[in-house]
Order: sequence, then structure tokens, then C-alpha cells
Amino acid sequence: MITRRGMMVAAGVGLAAPRVASAQAQAGTLRFVPQANLSNIDPVWSTAVVVRNHGLMIYDTLYGLGADFQPKPQMAAGHEISDEGRRWTFTLRSGLRFHDGAPVLARDCVASIARWAKRDVLGQRLDGLLDGMRALDDTRFEIRMKKAWPGLAFALGKPSANICAIMPERVAQTDPFQQIQDYTGSGPFRFVRDEFRPGDRVIYTKFNEYVPRDEPSDFLAGGKPVHFDRVEWRVMPDPSTAAAALQNNEVDWWETPLADLLPLLRRTRDIVVDLVNGAGNLGVLRFNFLHPPFDNAAVRRAILPALDQRAFMDAAIGTDPAMSRVPAGAFTPGMPLANDAGLEVLSGPRNLEAARAALRASGYSGQRVAMLSASDIPVLQNLSEVAADLLRRIGFNVDLQAMDWGTHIQRRTNRGPSDQGGWNAFCTTWEGFDVSVPGSHQPIRGHGAAAWAGWPTIPRLEELREAWFEAPDLAAEKRIAEEMQRVVWQEVPFLPLGQVLPRMAYRRSLTGVVKGGPALFWGVRRA
Repeated sequence: MITRRGMMVAAGVGLAAPRVASAQAQAGTLRFVPQANLSNIDPVWSTAVVVRNHGLMIYDTLYGLGADFQPKPQMAAGHEISDEGRRWTFTLRSGLRFHDGAPVLARDCVASIARWAKRDVLGQRLDGLLDGMRALDDTRFEIRMKKAWPGLAFALGKPSANICAIMPERVAQTDPFQQIQDYTGSGPFRFVRDEFRPGDRVIYTKFNEYVPRDEPSDFLAGGKPVHFDRVEWRVMPDPSTAAAALQNNEVDWWETPLADLLPLLRRTRDIVVDLVNGAGNLGVLRFNFLHPPFDNAAVRRAILPALDQRAFMDAAIGTDPAMSRVPAGAFTPGMPLANDAGLEVLSGPRNLEAARAALRASGYSGQRVAMLSASDIPVLQNLSEVAADLLRRIGFNVDLQAMDWGTHIQRRTNRGPSDQGGWNAFCTTWEGFDVSVPGSHQPIRGHGAAAWAGWPTIPRLEELREAWFEAPDLAAEKRIAEEMQRVVWQEVPFLPLGQVLPRMAYRRSLTGVVKGGPALFWGVRRA
């Protein structure tokens, strides 16, 4: 079990850790340590960030967001809007091919959008508005909606889970609630299935037939030039091993270094430590609404008086104030919709006795709380340990169950009771950009069986989310966000634990590393 408290590593530990590969850099290979093991590889089925990062390597999207977070054509040459905004006609740019050599056709896009629309938070909005979607010919397709939705291009190009990855029609016809088995994409890298060793390494090779846009790279938009023939993801759950590998030039880039090791890495002249992005990640304690005890709102609310966000953040990322931010409400701190509505329930003085009294009054009768913990991701493991300790002190009967991240992702899809392989609670983080607005905020959804794991049914949150889509200006959006936050404190679909501001570390010889969220591999080169 990896914890911050157990990982206070001495300055020389990196040099003492075992070597994992030759220290000689391979000129044509980029060596990367991902944040977690890649245990499933369907970016439509999974919301995990590591799966999204994988998806952006081997798949392409119709649109991509620029550094200004505005959508720009990527696979699309462009689109035309007619019928008062209800009809969008898309045209594909020339030269698009899948990794098996087949051309990308309009029908592939239609099937891919249809599958994605069943799983993604914005895709589900399209699914509800959809009045028809069809291929017009090999290079054009149309989407017809019951009412205008100006945000469609943004939804098709956003980098947050779940991405609208364009797959061959035969693959996209897979049930959206089942994982794909064919990993043919059209992106700048191929996934080398024969060399895939879960828990060890993931291999990608340059797709030589990929034709990037003839434009400068612009975050997820523009050209995607590839300067490495091969990218190797090397899974290293032990942080000291990863630190040693980076110091010894055995890897080039570590996505999420353990906070305790950052001073060591900063003292190494050849290593750059940099902020991943200013929005960071929002820590979340999630509940299962289908089974006791958290099917009872009073039980969920009982936690509020005792929850100390600073304790969660210090355990997760360390005591350096630059690494985290509290208090955090329902929306990402520092973003336009962050607000103080009702925030005193988390920012006021903490009162354990009040939480215990509220739990007794709720009718909780000692049911076991199966709490999942990802033991190979230190931030999540530490959040889980603090949450389990807090719940026990309040009076819950907690069973903290440690497992690797891949097993965790699979387990939380189980809707059965905890004694049949289900669960009651878990901690995770969401990228700050995802949870900055109601439209892409999966933890705040309240649409029952179609919601993110936990499956809450909260009609008022759905009504307010729909109102946000229709809001005429930012002032109206802010009023809606404040009301949504008040509902969160009453219904508690999740509890925000604070904003994590993680760092990445890479060899100074790398240039073109992009900040902003996803680990992007196009445009990166070795000097």
C-alpha cells in the first residue's frame, strides 16, 4: 500500500532504486510513466483519465479545442448550420485513414457519435435532442436536432471523458455499455496490441499514413506532428522507482510525481517540474444511491459537519499551499462558476459531535460501508484513507477495500449490493475543466440509471442543468450554479474534498510538452 505518510523518501533514494531499463536514451523512443495502469482501453466506455489519454493517441476527433478552449475543425473540414440552428452538415477533410488502411467515411462518424452519445455527459444531451443523424455520402453527414444547440462542436471536440473517438463503423456498433475488442483508430499513433502488457507497459508506434492538419499545433486543435517512432508507457506504481528512472534518464516523462518527491526532482538539473494545469483536479467522495446506507440523504448529509477539506488535501498532495486549494464547492475553484452559496457547511468550524448526532438521527443502523480504494494511485489511496478514518470516527462501519485502479474501475460498475460485489463509496478526482460547468460535470448529474457510478436520481439538478444550457449570459449561469450548489448540500450526490494542483516532471531535453490537462505526445521532440 502506497501512502504519503509512508513515502517520505530521503534525498538519495532515487539513485538507490533499481534500474528499469538502459540509461541510454533511445533517440526514436519517448518513454513515459503514466499516472496509472491502463487496464481497459475503450475511451467511450471509461471515464478514467489514463484511458482518455490513451484514446487521444490512437483516435482522432472531429473537432479539437484550442488553447482558448474554443472548438476548431480537426477531422472535419468544417460544418454548415441551417434550419435555425437545428441542422448541422459536416464535411470530412481529405486524407483520413484508419490504421488498417481503410478510409474514414461519414458512416463511421455517425456510428461513433451514436455510441458516444449513450455514455458521455454532453453526448447524452445530443441524444435527447436528436431528431436524426445520417451519412449523406462518403464525406458528409448531418445531425438534425429538435432545437438548436450551439455547443455541439464543443461537445464533439472536448478532451474530457468521455471523448468522441471516431472508430470504424464495425467497432462503433459495439454496445456502448460493453468494451470494444478492436482498437483500430485513425490518430497519429497505433496501439501495438501484441506488445501490450497490462501492469507493465503499453506500446504505440507512429502511424505513417496520418496526415496532420496544415496548421500550427494548438492544444488539441491544429496539426499533430509526431517526432518519435515509438512511445512506451512504462507502468511504475512505486514512486521511488519512477523517480530513479527519471533521474537516471531511463524514462523521459513522469505524468504525476508523488508530491514528497518533488523537492528531490527539482534539485536535479536535467529535470523540469511544472504545473499540469491551473484548473487542477477536484477531489470527490462519491456515494452509491442504490443501496443502504447512502440511499438515505440524511445519512449522506451527516458527514458534512465533520468533513475537513484541508485534512484531505494535506494527506493527498502534501502541506505545500501551492499544491492544493480549499475551500472547494461543487464547481472548480478559480473558475467563473465557483461560488460561496452554502459553502459554510464545509468552510465553517468542524464539529465531529454534530456529525455523530446527525448520523444517529438519520436512522443509520450499522450497515457495512464497502469503500473502494485505488492502492496504486497515491492521491486516491490517501483520500480514501482519510475518508475511511473520518467515517469511522463519525460512527460508520467501514470496510476499506484496497485494489489496483483497473480493478477499481471495473468494480464500481457493479450495481449490486456490497455483499454481491458492489460498493457503497469511493474517492476519486475529476479534472477541474470537466467539473467547472454543469454541462460536463458528471458527479452533479441526477438522471438515475444513466448517471455516473452511484446513479443518483435528483430531478432538481437535472432541471437546473437544462436551464444552464439556455442561460442568456454569465450572470444567469452564475445564479444557476449557486442554486445547484445549494441542492448539492441537501441531496449530496458527492462531497468535494478540495482542489488538487498536481505537477508533472520531464527531462529538460524534451521540448514541446503542452500544459493544459491531457498528456499530449504530438509536437514533443527531444532536443
